[in-house]
Amino acid sequence: MAINKELELAWEFVNNTNRSIFLTGKAGTGKTTFLHRLKMDSLKRLVVVAPTGVAAINAKGVTIHSFFQMPFGPILPDTDLNASKGFNRKFSKTKINIIKSMDLLIIDEISMVRADLLDGIDRTLRRFRDRNKVFGGVQVLMIGDLQQLSPVIKEQEWGLLKQFYKNGFFFSSHAYQQCSAVTIELKHIYRQDNPKFIEILNEIRNNELSEAGALELNKRYIPDFTPEPDAGYISLTTHNNKAEATNKKELDKLNTKTHIYNAEVEGKFPEYAYPNNESLELKVGAQVMFVKNDSSTEKRYFNGKIGKVILLDSEEVVVNCPDDDFNIVTTPEIWENINYTVNAETKAISEEKIGSYTQMPLRLAWSITIHKSQGLTFEKAIIDAQAAFAHGQTYVALSRCKSLEGLVLKSKIHSSQIISDSNVISFNKDAEQNEPDEAVLKLSQKTFQLDLIFEIFDFYPFLYPVNRVLDIYYKNRTIIQGSVESTFLTIKTALTNFLKVSNGFNAQLKQLCEDELLPETSTTIQERFKKAIGYFKAETETHLVTPLKAFGFTTDNQAVGSDITKNLDALEELLAAKVLYFNGLSNSFVAKSFLELRAKSVFLGKEKQKKPRKTVIDGTANVELFELLRVLRNEIANEKDLVHFQVFTQKALYEMCETLPTNKKELLQVNGMGKTRVEKYGAAILKVIKDYCDENDIEASNEVDIFEETKPKKKKGDTKKISLELFKDGKSIIEIANARELNENTIFGHLASFIDSGEVKITDLISAAHYKELKQTIPKTTFENVSDLKHQLDDKYTYGELRLVLDDLKT
Repeated sequence: MAINKELELAWEFVNNTNRSIFLTGKAGTGKTTFLHRLKMDSLKRLVVVAPTGVAAINAKGVTIHSFFQMPFGPILPDTDLNASKGFNRKFSKTKINIIKSMDLLIIDEISMVRADLLDGIDRTLRRFRDRNKVFGGVQVLMIGDLQQLSPVIKEQEWGLLKQFYKNGFFFSSHAYQQCSAVTIELKHIYRQDNPKFIEILNEIRNNELSEAGALELNKRYIPDFTPEPDAGYISLTTHNNKAEATNKKELDKLNTKTHIYNAEVEGKFPEYAYPNNESLELKVGAQVMFVKNDSSTEKRYFNGKIGKVILLDSEEVVVNCPDDDFNIVTTPEIWENINYTVNAETKAISEEKIGSYTQMPLRLAWSITIHKSQGLTFEKAIIDAQAAFAHGQTYVALSRCKSLEGLVLKSKIHSSQIISDSNVISFNKDAEQNEPDEAVLKLSQKTFQLDLIFEIFDFYPFLYPVNRVLDIYYKNRTIIQGSVESTFLTIKTALTNFLKVSNGFNAQLKQLCEDELLPETSTTIQERFKKAIGYFKAETETHLVTPLKAFGFTTDNQAVGSDITKNLDALEELLAAKVLYFNGLSNSFVAKSFLELRAKSVFLGKEKQKKPRKTVIDGTANVELFELLRVLRNEIANEKDLVHFQVFTQKALYEMCETLPTNKKELLQVNGMGKTRVEKYGAAILKVIKDYCDENDIEASNEVDIFEETKPKKKKGDTKKISLELFKDGKSIIEIANARELNENTIFGHLASFIDSGEVKITDLISAAHYKELKQTIPKTTFENVSDLKHQLDDKYTYGELRLVLDDLKT
């Protein structure tokens, strides 16, 4: 397709700006070809939708209703979409990721999209993206011709919608009014080349048919015209029953054998989207039309080509077309029903085939409805527009023909058949006067690039999760442990400063961008950008990344904990995206690079399982004891069928890790540990704490427990040597622990203390396989402490084994 001025302008607006676009043009100006070119060559992540099933299949997209999960009835602006009954508004994670990461939404056949449906799209995109931006910040390309088929709105539906909209067309929607779309009209007509015919079509399109135009057009009025059997004429009529009756009548006239071709449907392919008859009846001598472009390399036929069946068998149909030097051997074609998915490796939005429809790409073609002819091209056509009942029907019918000479009128064309909507005429005139030029394109490109730069340094979205964490803390401070207030007030102060700096930087960029250079090509802006990247990268690491890594909290209230965690996750996702941008754009700003990074950022944290959030309170030195007591609490709760905090509270858990009680008297002093709890669970709790203290050489209290008999304490050096002697005698760690009534971990620790002296080898305490694996794995792992390392590795490794290898790696 030769690129003309308007097509080139449209290409630049789509690929190098973020402006929404209404791409229109007379019939045959290459709108559909442009769409397919975008799908092949655009660098943007795009999704294609269309209002009807057949239009979606032809555009190789999906229907609006299925992708956005919309109800089929009126969508009122003041109602909750999610409350609608009879359809699913629960979006899959894959679809949410697609919506969040796409740059461009293409809506084909926009003339048939109702105003309320476009507003429904807007509301859905805002829900999953930026609620403050029209279409959620997604660029929307709307393709169609308003002088062709219009939206179908029942009288009852309009009764509900008219209080919100001036008319039913998409341009009356609130979203379109807000999106500042540019209108680009394709003017070069590829279908017709006769200037006189083109002029007549333009007059009809604009509801301005002149006397001279009508006179010339009605020369093709031949009321009793009967085409020769092989002439290749198709009849266009207004109503489906007329077309079906004509085709059946003509087929019945043929005395040849009937062949039935049944479609093969695989997977998901809804009946309303079938591109051809499920059961196709053909005979030799039947006039047929191809309903798909030839998928083979020969490109022997196209959608709308007319011919005659000359041979039939079960596998193929041979068609002869007028003026062709060869017969076309036709075999079944496959239409695919696609679904959009995300490629697991590249994270690109990809098309997944979910169903297929296989059938001969032919239909009986003595007659067809004007509605079904939209998008087709005919060499010869007989048009009966006398009963035209809807806006654009006459224009659609006449514009299907390539020439005046191939056109035959069954009735004269009068102004009564040219039904045009006054709203469309008014909109088109306004749009024509405001068509963009190179200056508007340049400004839009500059704005687009500046907007992307602003987004890189915009920290405003961070404030919501930070404020939410603080709000939750202030309402529940008595049941939350951790330095929530100090951490998040500090982060909030840093964010406030970031916003001041970024606003000043953005204002400076606008001033620097007053010349004709785009930000990408401006040396001055690129230098300022690199400095800004360096500044924000360092400040983000200091004031956001570091405090969030160190932060932990704990609470017994599951709902409160879940709410805080949700907002922490949101904050960390925002932060991960910023770090990705700063690292990926450290050398220069390139719009394409940023778009790729932005799409990639949607999947950060989803590629690998999230590390468990740190629940140990800041300042707690005894991390492993915290974990051991938490596990004990869960075991007791499961055994006794209790809620975990009925055993002891999170606050008590924290206090035990700080005070290390080793007798019941000390345990009673722990906040929340009453006499009943100590009697029930105290022995088990104290055993864990004592074993931990023994294992880590922590001095236990010398105070006598008033609840227990006094036992003489053993010196630590003696107890370790006893374990060593038993080990040398051939006893296993388990046997030593049982004999001495100590925890296995304690015995392990005793023996480990003799590795440095050579009395015990490291492989006496850890298997050779585990030792080798950990020696390779630990150096590649980033962790804060042994507990953090334990969470990241396989459960088969014990704390003792990890500490042994860590000590070994230090030597």
